[in-house]
Amino acid sequence: MASEETRTTNPTTVRSPARAADESPVPTRAWTTRLIVLGIVLAALNLRPAITSLGALLEEVRDGLGMSGSMAGLLTSVPPLCFALFGVTAPRLARRFGAGAVVCAGMVAITAGLLIRPYAGSTPAFLAASALALMGIAVSNVLMPVIVKRWFPDRVGSMTGLYSMALALGTSAAAAVTVPMTDALGGNWQTGLAVWAALAAAAVLPWLPFVRHRRVPGAEERAAGRGDVPTRGGAAGRGKAPARGEAAGRGDAPARGGVAGSGGATGRGGAPARGGAAGHGEAFARGDAATREDAPAWQGASADGGASGRAGAAARKDARRRAEAPALRITRSRTAWALAVFFGLQATAAYITMGWMAQIFRDAGVPASTAGLLLAVTMVMGVPLAFVIPRVATRLPHQGPIALVLGVCGLAGYAGLYFAPAAGAWAWAVLLGISNCAFPLALTMVGMRARTGAGVTQLSAFAQSTGYLISIPGPLLVGVLYQHSGGWGLPIALMTALMIPQMAVGVLAGRNRTVEDEAAR
Repeated sequence: MASEETRTTNPTTVRSPARAADESPVPTRAWTTRLIVLGIVLAALNLRPAITSLGALLEEVRDGLGMSGSMAGLLTSVPPLCFALFGVTAPRLARRFGAGAVVCAGMVAITAGLLIRPYAGSTPAFLAASALALMGIAVSNVLMPVIVKRWFPDRVGSMTGLYSMALALGTSAAAAVTVPMTDALGGNWQTGLAVWAALAAAAVLPWLPFVRHRRVPGAEERAAGRGDVPTRGGAAGRGKAPARGEAAGRGDAPARGGVAGSGGATGRGGAPARGGAAGHGEAFARGDAATREDAPAWQGASADGGASGRAGAAARKDARRRAEAPALRITRSRTAWALAVFFGLQATAAYITMGWMAQIFRDAGVPASTAGLLLAVTMVMGVPLAFVIPRVATRLPHQGPIALVLGVCGLAGYAGLYFAPAAGAWAWAVLLGISNCAFPLALTMVGMRARTGAGVTQLSAFAQSTGYLISIPGPLLVGVLYQHSGGWGLPIALMTALMIPQMAVGVLAGRNRTVEDEAAR
């Protein structure tokens, strides 16, 4: 191993020239942590304006492009379709290019799509440009929980709440200001839609420094570094060295011979190899499993004070085998399926609301600007609740009761839209806004239903991609029912019917278990 690494007698300096040659210096942890928080917030602000800004101007867009009700229904089904098709590619892209680079590219795609689509000139071109923006949203949707889990493993609830709150703020702002901003810019709906590209362009900037970095800077404190991490006794371990006393092995003790194992890599039975090499378990820091960015190191150097020998060789071979093991069989987990269906049904309700609720109020006699404000009220309810719900959810052993409360609010809101859409419009907007907070609950459960970072990555991709596939027919069917029935009675009845199974699978997904345990059975 001496040919692969350079050691010094200084126990605080262990460098890997191979990594240093192809990576630029990593900034300080405090600076990069602040930058990643800014990037998460700005990215979240851009995950819905492409949809809600269109919902506020849907009637003008239909008139300008000559769309029928069914075609408008298809347009409102494009977001979940794109999320399902492109979201599933996010983990593979992140492994190859790094999560930061993929999110940065996603923000660029959103900028380009929002800038192009208003001036596309035809319905097919409008759909294609919308798909470009939604492709960027799709990969960012999937990777947000992964980035939160990797960078903030001990603050999943609060960080999920922060970016969910930013997402809700962007959603509601687009719904509230698109119509008045369009009027202020001369009444041209094209300008009113295109202006949101500026916000997306701003979100590109914080992610640029992370395009070339595939590991988490400063993660040695979280035992997530690969290389450049001191090991006890001064021996270099390319794998994960423990930090804050979080050494590998049974009872959190470092490996004999003065070399800590590979940063929390549990061996068979939980003990590290005697020679200082990690046992054959997945390396993870505080439940944060390794992806390519923080993978277990099977090339760890032996300690100066410990024997590497057969034990070290066997452990390295074992760790290599585990690192190359097939991905988690996520489809064996009932919890993963329950979470996917819950995600799909809540997405159905959300995209019906974002695409059609303003039109429901306008057809009931509410002015266009007021209808946009009502939609904004629905979306803005997610700002405080998206911060509160994840924090509450992470403190409960079972998140099912939260799913039930949100479902009851949705049923009450739909009943109000059916019986008195204009008279109680503000109350129905508030109730539906509370119900739409099933989204941050679903994201929080993604982080809680997997023990490891790799598990979160797979569960996030599976739940979101499968869920968005489930949600595709909903908005389209609402448009068809609206066109052929001439009113909102049947569409609202459909929305109400879908809320019942959403509540049921929410209870199942909220049970205290992990997909790793279920998939291993």
